Amino acid sequence: MFATVNSLGVYALSGFAVRVEADVSGGLPQFAIVGLPDSAVKESADRVRSALKNLSFTWPASRITVNLAPADIKKTGAVYDLPVLLAILCASRQLESVPADAAFLGELSLDGQVRSVTGVLPMALAAREAGLRTLFVPAENAAEAAAAGELTVYPVHSALDVVRHLRGEQLLAPADPVSFSAVLGADVPDFADVHGQPEARRAMEIAAAGGHNILLIGAPGTGKSMLAKRLPGILPPLTRSEAVDCTKIYSVAGLLEKGSSLMTRRPFRAPHHSVSAAGLAGGGSTPRPGEVSLSHNGVLFLDELPEFRRDVLEILRQPMEDGHVTVSRVAGSAVFPSRFMLVAAMNPCPCGYFGHPTRACTCSPGAINRYLQKISGPLLDRIDLHVEVAPVNYEELRRESGGERSADILRRVCAARDRQTKRYEGTGISCNAQLPSAMLRQACPMTRDAEKILESAFQSLGLSARAYDRVLKVSRTIADLDGSETLEVWHVSEAVQYRNLDRKYWYSL
Repeated sequence: MFATVNSLGVYALSGFAVRVEADVSGGLPQFAIVGLPDSAVKESADRVRSALKNLSFTWPASRITVNLAPADIKKTGAVYDLPVLLAILCASRQLESVPADAAFLGELSLDGQVRSVTGVLPMALAAREAGLRTLFVPAENAAEAAAAGELTVYPVHSALDVVRHLRGEQLLAPADPVSFSAVLGADVPDFADVHGQPEARRAMEIAAAGGHNILLIGAPGTGKSMLAKRLPGILPPLTRSEAVDCTKIYSVAGLLEKGSSLMTRRPFRAPHHSVSAAGLAGGGSTPRPGEVSLSHNGVLFLDELPEFRRDVLEILRQPMEDGHVTVSRVAGSAVFPSRFMLVAAMNPCPCGYFGHPTRACTCSPGAINRYLQKISGPLLDRIDLHVEVAPVNYEELRRESGGERSADILRRVCAARDRQTKRYEGTGISCNAQLPSAMLRQACPMTRDAEKILESAFQSLGLSARAYDRVLKVSRTIADLDGSETLEVWHVSEAVQYRNLDRKYWYSL
């Protein structure tokens, strides 16, 4: 006998429909799975056989062939255990045919319990697009699947639950619809803990308001990491569409908390400097997202920037410019979104005290030059704000209270982002950092005096065309924080000063 059951698969971040076809025919007992299955899929034969027997069903003593269609797309993971079991039950007449508008997915334990799988949200979205109306998923993945909307999602604890539901013996209760509410600054350190550093705090506020990349340079112990870890607390809340994008990435990577629905906080990733190129950009025989994608719509913090291998850092150039990274393999290519805020921190030299006001640097000019040259000019050019974090004096440290609270900074940041949302409505742009060159003139009207300041800076600092664009974008953000639609002299002047440090350190040796 022949039977088919709908299921789903995922490649990179895209789900696709899979038809699980089972044929039980005469001949010597044998089990075969075809349709480009990987090792985990092939091993489902033993899991399904044990689950059937432990659930008191009969394993057919016949030739069993299971096909996963379409046969030209590789199937990965244990997601097909449950649909394979149901297809065999239908083909062996132990269960009537399953609904044509229902899909099933889940890994089986040997006693028939259904375990959670990865990539459920992309698969649920694919099910909705394919016209399916019902989805049976592991109970731990039910909230995630329900976030796709327009689907009736049934949480499943055991394969026996599914069989009883399909027979009408004991109906399952569908999962509740998912409501989305972003969390603002929860469990994030507060900027009030930071003593001193008014210039660096101001730069972090500008970066958050416009989604700009920022580089913090300073001696050890000046608070660079402290500032970076507090940045998520002043970022605007995730929108639902941003939350869906982030959740898809984390679901495929297997990093989504079990039982959770959509992510409610912006990602904050801080990989160690020993990270590989594949770990940063993504890769593998079946492409998986790397750190640049895991920080999509959030923050990628690279501490001790020159300690990263140069070839690893150069990978950042394309995703920083385009907002996505393409991973190409023999079997195909995958595109992962990677629109992140880069926050980098570094010392100015190996000993950390080059340019320090009170402590002498012990490094030779050659050692300093080799250290700084680990950061290439093209990468440095893509970082909007270069900020020197000065040492904090004793009086500042002794104060009982630090600076302004994150909640107060967040209000200004959200107000600036609201202005950007209204300005770029219908363009697909969410913040100033994403402005394309073609829209700069329209979005950044300047006074004549402000234009003179920018022209003078362009000539004297030898700015590139990319640096010119980024100065304009930062100026636009500063004006948004100031509530001004026109760029004034002080807006442009402040933006220009954030392009001076590369001249002090990189081009002074």
